[in-house]
Amino acid sequence: MSLPTPIETLWNALQAARGELLTEADGLSQRQADWRPGEEDWSVGEILDHLTIAEIATGKLTTKLTREAEATGALAPFPQDLAAFAPLPAAPPGTADAPHVVWPGHGKPIGELIATMKAVRARSRQSIERLATVDPRKLRFKHFRLGDLDLAQWWQLQAWHDGIHLAQLRDVKRASGFPRP
Repeated sequence: MSLPTPIETLWNALQAARGELLTEADGLSQRQADWRPGEEDWSVGEILDHLTIAEIATGKLTTKLTREAEATGALAPFPQDLAAFAPLPAAPPGTADAPHVVWPGHGKPIGELIATMKAVRARSRQSIERLATVDPRKLRFKHFRLGDLDLAQWWQLQAWHDGIHLAQLRDVKRASGFPRP
C-alpha cells in the first residue's frame, strides 16, 4: 500500500528506531539479556519486552479509536493536503516510571522476545496502513504524562520511546559488569 507522505515518514522513523534496537540485541546470550546493572534497573530483555508491550497497546488504541469513530460516523478520511503531523508535546522535566500496564517480565527467552517484537511490528504495519486512511488528528486519547495526543502522535511517541530505550539498552551493555560472551 502506498502511504501518504506524513505516514511514510512516520513508518520510516518507527522502522529506523526498531532496526537499531534489534541490531543492539542481536547475538546477546540469555545471561546478557537478563543481566541488570542495578537492582532497580531493567535488563536488555526487560527493555525489549516493555517496548513490545507498549507497541501492542498503541495498536489496540488505534483499533479502539477508529472503531469508536466509525460507530459514531465521525471517522474522517486522511486529508490529502496534510503535509506533516503535529509534533509531540515536550515531556515534563524529570524521569517517568512506566505505568504498570506496560511493565516487563524478567527472564523471558531472548529469542522469543526478539521474535515477538518483530511479529508485533508486522502487525503494527496494519495499524499504520489503517492510520493512512483516516484523519488521525480527530482521534484523540490522553497519555498519562504528555496529555491529550492524537493518534499520529501516539505512533510518533512509539518511535521516540524506542529511541529513549535504545539509549538505555546501550547503557546497560556498556555498564561495568555486563557479561561478556
